[in-house]
Amino acid sequence: MSTEPSQATAAPAQRWRSYGPLSLHPILLHAMEAFNEHGYHGTSVRDIAGRVGVTVPALYYHYENKQALLSTLLETSMKDVLDRCRAAAEEAGDDPLPRFRGMVESIVLYMAHRKGLAFLDTEIRSLEPANRARYVALRDYLEHMLLDTVQAGIRQGTFTTPIPADAVRAVLIMCQGVANWYRESGSLTAEEVAERHVLLSLGTVGYPEAFSGELLPAPRPRGAARRRQT
Repeated sequence: MSTEPSQATAAPAQRWRSYGPLSLHPILLHAMEAFNEHGYHGTSVRDIAGRVGVTVPALYYHYENKQALLSTLLETSMKDVLDRCRAAAEEAGDDPLPRFRGMVESIVLYMAHRKGLAFLDTEIRSLEPANRARYVALRDYLEHMLLDTVQAGIRQGTFTTPIPADAVRAVLIMCQGVANWYRESGSLTAEEVAERHVLLSLGTVGYPEAFSGELLPAPRPRGAARRRQT
């Protein structure tokens, strides 16, 4: 299986920031909710079937077993974030600075808007070896996309980190964490969280002007209108 997302399925560049309602097969949607509430091992196929309102044999008609549900959810999530990240990079062009900023923004927005799917990354330990290998390959591809951009920035003199691979891993861990703590009802919108994480990520890769007044986001009044999903 190729770890590179298909060009045919890549999100158009102008739409990588847009998030509508999550579109999943009802069985996958209820499996995601159950796994997030009770964990993979704490959820049975009968539990999921009951949530969907189908019999266990009917569920097995669509998905071979519980492992297939988890694997499908994780790969669906990773392919979506990869497609959005690639679209952000294509929109930014070849300059490493806007390219890196767009990629980080796309990842953070995904973690905030698709946190139910993104949070399932914690269940990677529950994947069987073959499924885990496929998922890790996709995750590694995302890491290499960022690393290639950072290394290009180092060659250009834009980024100064002496340890680019470690810096990129730190950026990804920080971005992934958004799925754990972000709440739409909180004091920051997803876009504001993304702005802050772009700055933190630029600092991590050694961009000298990361925390200059020019790049810092303008303060926004508390209680400002919340973002609307489109």
